[in-house]
Amino acid sequence: MHLKKKAPAAFVAILALGMFAGTALAASPVFDVDRTLYPYYPSLITWNKSRAEFTPPSVCKDCHVKQYKEWTGSVHSLAFRDPVYLGELNKAKKAVGHEITRQCEGCHSPAGMVTGEIKGPGNAGLSEMALAGVSCDICHSISGVTHWQTPSHEPENGSFILTPGIETKEGVQLVKRGPIKPYDGCGGGFHECAESGLHLQADLCASCHQVYHYDAHFPLEATYIEWKHGPYAQKNIMCQDCHMVDIQGFKRSAEEFKKPERSEYRHYFSGANYLLTYLAAGAARKAGDNDQAKILMKQYEMAVERLQSAGDLELSPVYRNGRLAEVRVRVKNIRAGHNLPTSLTNVRQMWLEITAKDETGKVVMTSGAVKSDGTLPDDTRIFNSDGMGDNFHFAVDPWVVTAFSRHDTIPPRGYKDVYYGIAAPENAKSLSLEVKLRYRQADQKVAEALLAAVPKDIDLEKIYGLKVVPPLPVVDMVVRQSAFATQQP
Repeated sequence: MHLKKKAPAAFVAILALGMFAGTALAASPVFDVDRTLYPYYPSLITWNKSRAEFTPPSVCKDCHVKQYKEWTGSVHSLAFRDPVYLGELNKAKKAVGHEITRQCEGCHSPAGMVTGEIKGPGNAGLSEMALAGVSCDICHSISGVTHWQTPSHEPENGSFILTPGIETKEGVQLVKRGPIKPYDGCGGGFHECAESGLHLQADLCASCHQVYHYDAHFPLEATYIEWKHGPYAQKNIMCQDCHMVDIQGFKRSAEEFKKPERSEYRHYFSGANYLLTYLAAGAARKAGDNDQAKILMKQYEMAVERLQSAGDLELSPVYRNGRLAEVRVRVKNIRAGHNLPTSLTNVRQMWLEITAKDETGKVVMTSGAVKSDGTLPDDTRIFNSDGMGDNFHFAVDPWVVTAFSRHDTIPPRGYKDVYYGIAAPENAKSLSLEVKLRYRQADQKVAEALLAAVPKDIDLEKIYGLKVVPPLPVVDMVVRQSAFATQQP
């Protein structure tokens, strides 16, 4: 379908993670690739292939109803069906070919990629298992990782081992792994259970939350490394301790460095991707599945609250020669165990909007207000990255970006200071300020390009009710107001 660039009044938009690779499968003199270990390169998944097949979620839910309901509202369940991901995948295939875009498919639908079922963008004709994305059987079939054998010798691009089962003299035996010690009757005769310490570690998540350019092996996404090099790793707070609990559990883990009780873990996998679950909830309502819409809206609400809990602002006046000269805004990361923002930081946008007024209400200074076309002014103080290709020119497409020319994110429990010059009117005795820390998942123009590139079999109007490219909604993470005297007290 054709999408116009006129924004509707309705509040809806979509954007999600995209994981993409490089421009050619050439050998790097720095990063050796073991093609025997990694036959799906540039995806670094290893599959212990046998007659043991992958198990779709509709089978798992018969015995694991609660876990299924939690997972089915998560972004893991939507990883391959996300239309913006498919739009980016479509662009990538046209630019660099399907052999390279297997990297994206490996983390968005591991079973679909290793079995060869996925042959490019679009979801027409795919099985339930392929469409299920990061499903129950994927995580619980992971038997190990190959982080140290990767070309970068770090976790990257799906560096995990899939072993859904084994072949025995008696036949095929499915084996599912998790953090709980096996008990009598575990698996109900359908599968064997195996205790896995890996499922309690951040290394389990690292494989797909470290996305590197396939050839340059530059970290386009470095969420795991940000965590590993910060205080949460030192305090033994893992990814699961914040992302597999409800919002109160997340706040406790993040504030007190206290691990949840075993009974508190859930299969929410909740993060900042509020747009994907919001849109999916609308699609569920459109399809008449109100129960599923409620599950997805719960995920949406948790994602927004997480964003609003992650940061904080402090406002302070700066006087020179007795007169107000600047305002210092300290932007703090108070609860995220990784940097703010994280993931595709050259696409994400977290920025400051500030407005200063005199006693009469007249605006004397403003910065960071979204323009009518959805873009941000050039003087906006933004926290993200600028990508560049190997020619050192600006680039956005993940298969082109091999370095950052600017990388400005806030580490866990860290802060960054921003100074705004204030030219207060001579007769003004005080100025009132409102400062917002705002977030959206992409620049408006980037979103428009991705939405316009969805494969032909994704009917955005039929599924989501989208007739035009809407303005991306913005979450106000923090809003602070203060007033300062123009003369130093």
